[in-house]
Parts: sequence; C-alpha cells; structure tokens
Amino acid sequence: MTSIRETAVAGAFYPAAAGPLQAMIESCLADTEQKVTQPVARDPRLPKAIIVPHAGYIYSGPIAASAYARLRPLRGRITRVVLIGPSHRVAFTGLAVTGARAYQTPFGPVALDRPAIEALLTLPEVVELDEAHGPEHSLEVQLPFLIHVLGPFTLVPIVAGFATPDAVARVLERVWGGPETLIVVSSDLSHYLDDAAAKRLDALTATAIEQRDPERIGDSQACGQVPVRGLLALARRKDLTVETLDLRNSGDTAGDRNRVVGYGAWALYEPVAQSGALDVDRARIMAWGPTLGRIARLSIESGLDHGRPLTVADGSFTDVGREPGAAYVTLHLRGELRGCVGSPRAWRALVMDVAENAFNAAFRDTRFAPLTAREWPDCTLTIAVLTPLHLLHFADEADLCAQLRPGIDGLLIEDHNHGALFLPAVWHTVPDPTEFLRHLKHKAGLAATWWSPSFRAMRFTAIEVPLDAPATGTDAPVSAAAQPGTVKHD
Repeated sequence: MTSIRETAVAGAFYPAAAGPLQAMIESCLADTEQKVTQPVARDPRLPKAIIVPHAGYIYSGPIAASAYARLRPLRGRITRVVLIGPSHRVAFTGLAVTGARAYQTPFGPVALDRPAIEALLTLPEVVELDEAHGPEHSLEVQLPFLIHVLGPFTLVPIVAGFATPDAVARVLERVWGGPETLIVVSSDLSHYLDDAAAKRLDALTATAIEQRDPERIGDSQACGQVPVRGLLALARRKDLTVETLDLRNSGDTAGDRNRVVGYGAWALYEPVAQSGALDVDRARIMAWGPTLGRIARLSIESGLDHGRPLTVADGSFTDVGREPGAAYVTLHLRGELRGCVGSPRAWRALVMDVAENAFNAAFRDTRFAPLTAREWPDCTLTIAVLTPLHLLHFADEADLCAQLRPGIDGLLIEDHNHGALFLPAVWHTVPDPTEFLRHLKHKAGLAATWWSPSFRAMRFTAIEVPLDAPATGTDAPVSAAAQPGTVKHD
C-alpha cells in the first residue's frame, strides 16, 4: 500500500463529492436530533465508545447518526479515534493494522497515529496486513461521519479477522487512552432474513450488548461479532454502561422487507463518581412511587401499541426528579414471574430508567416470550430503586458470606466476563448467605465452588416503591421476591 489508503467505496456507499456528502450526513443527524428533543432522554455523560453500522448511508446512515449525534459535544476534545471493524474481503487470523500514513476521504486525508500502531504491533494478536485494509468498507464508511462531528483527529484503524474476545479486549486496552480517545466498533446485525425474523434476532443481540454479554452473540447475529464481543468483554471489566440508541433494519429505511439487514447503534459510558447519582432518600423515593408506577405501565402499554418504550416528554412527570437513578422493574403474571430487568448502576434519569426497564421486562427478557395484550390485564408489577453499589473487600468466600446482611443486601458479583445480580427480595426464598451466593454464582454461569483472586462482589440495598395501583388496576401489587436465578442482570 502507498502512504495513503485511498477510498474504496466512495460513490457507492456514500457520495464521493464533499458537498453532497456533508449534506447527507447533516440530514441524517438532523433527523435523529429532532427525535431526541427532551433533555431527560440524553445521558448526562459523553460516550467513551460507540457501536455503529456500516452499510450504504441510505440504509444505515440514519441509525449510525443516532450515535454520532451524541459525539457533537466532543468536537475539539477527541484527538484520537480507534476504529475497528470486520474483514469482509480477506480471511486471516488476528487483528490487522496498516503500514499507510493516512486514510483518504472526500473531506481530505485523516492521519494515522503511527506510534500507537507500532505499539499494537508488539502484541501477538496484531499483524500488519495492508491487503485487509485496501478493499474494506467497514472502517471507511465511518470516517465522513467522524470528521463531520469531531473535526480533526488521528486514526488507529484495525480490521478484525478471526480473534477471541480476550484478544480484541487486549488490543483495545492498549490504545484505550483517556478522554482524548474514542473507540468506534463498526458492525451490522442480522443479514438477509425477513423483517419479522430479523427483528426477533436483532432484539436478542441488543439485549446481549446491553448486558455486556459477548458469549450470547453468535456468528449469524452480527458481521462484526469479533470486535463487538471484544469490546463487550472489556466493557464488563471496565464497568462501562451501555445504552441502546437505535435498532432498525434496511426495511425500515430504504429496502425490501422480505430480505433485510439489521442495524443498531449503542453508546458505552465509563463510570462516574457516585456523588453525581441520585441521593437515595427513602421518603422522597416513596413519594415518587405512584408516578414511577404510572411511567412503567405507560411504557409497557406503549410497547403493546407501538413496539417501543415510553418517551418521557420534557415537563411531564414533574413531581419526579431528573437525577440519575437505578431501578429494577419486575413483572408478574397471576403471581408467577413474567420478567425482571433493571440497572444496577445509576447512569441516566430515574424516570427514563424505569420507562426503559419496564419495557425490557415485558418484551426483552429473553427467558420469556414478549408480553401479549391478552396477558397484560392479569399482570402486576413492582419497582425497586437501588442505592449505589458498594465494593466489598474480603479474604475468601467465608469472609464474604459473613459480611452479607440477609434480608437487607442485594448483591452483584463479577468474574471472568461472568456477572449476575440478586435483589434483596431473593432472601425471602434463600435466607442462608452461603446458599444465596451459590445460587447467584449459578445464575452468573459459575460453578458453585468457583473462586478466583479477581472475583468481585458489590452490595446495595433497594427501596420497593409503593404503586398507586397494580399494573392494570386489578389486584394489589405482589412482592418482588424472585426465585433463585430469576432476577436479570442489567
């Protein structure tokens, strides 16, 4: 390859001339920004990483724009972009960098961060393979969007061949950097299914991404499954939170619904100091109960009617604060668990957290089929608002169990890309700390005897808020006590 990697798909995937290209990008950004007009719908932090699709702009541009719109405040602050996508044309093992000095675009060349690339070449997973970069579109199509929203930056382009999640995570860790660095993973989702089948499969992929679970993303779920899995493995270790920004397919934008390609966009956020989270004042949370209950019910009904969660309009529900808060929403059908999804960490406005988690409990808990309109009248729900996580320090498993407070503590455990959470209500069915931890390990996919030096445990408490009525106004709310293994981890 010469010192500049020339464009390969300009004029095909996107306009080759700068003027029409800029107009097309701005149109996509304007459309997505008009849909997100309420401050409460925006995470107060700025993304450290994004996952975006890479098809032709008429197909995937509107979905990619939902992530790129979040980057506008980072203009002038991001000086380096690490961009990784799958190889569509060349088969190889490992992760490929290039010997080029710049990537060409209709807006001009983007200089590569050669020192960072040379540092990557010291890793056994990384090879220099210009042949993989030359024809590859998964990286190229992201550059016009990045230049438009960020301005000047240097680039670390990586094409992914066959590699494990741990290998990808090690490479990303090497160039993770600080606030000056943005990580971009390029991937489409399902390919060439009919609209209904694609939506079902893509919803499963979205849930796996939201839960930072690389093992639940199969080869048929994302063409960029190698870099996506690697980012999720690292996201779990670094305690990143994940927000789904858009989930559609080519049938929704510009294609035939009988044979579609799925697209999704996600933003990943680094942890913030808990001092910025909701001050968990029990009296205040209890007073908010009726409003939170109404939000949850309306979000589920929006899912039944429109297939999407409630959008909390600015100025609505003014009796509930807009500070970040973490909540779990549990749905029961005639007393039996029907769904439970939540956020262990406060990362968005509490009203939005309740709305999203109510929708996900009803329609995206993968242990159950989506809730139906026929079932809804017989459902009840509970909402538990969580206090901030507190990392426990212990010498061994016996020491950890001795620190647990039955009936009071919820517990989140994490180790080797496995994680699971129990709400405090689980103590009603598992009152012994040793058994409580054993069941939680099982839920996380760990053996009952599993122990390692990297095992982490964080406890919290939960406030079960009083609702003004049951889910549909028929019965009294039931307890959120779930059987072992039934409480879903974020």
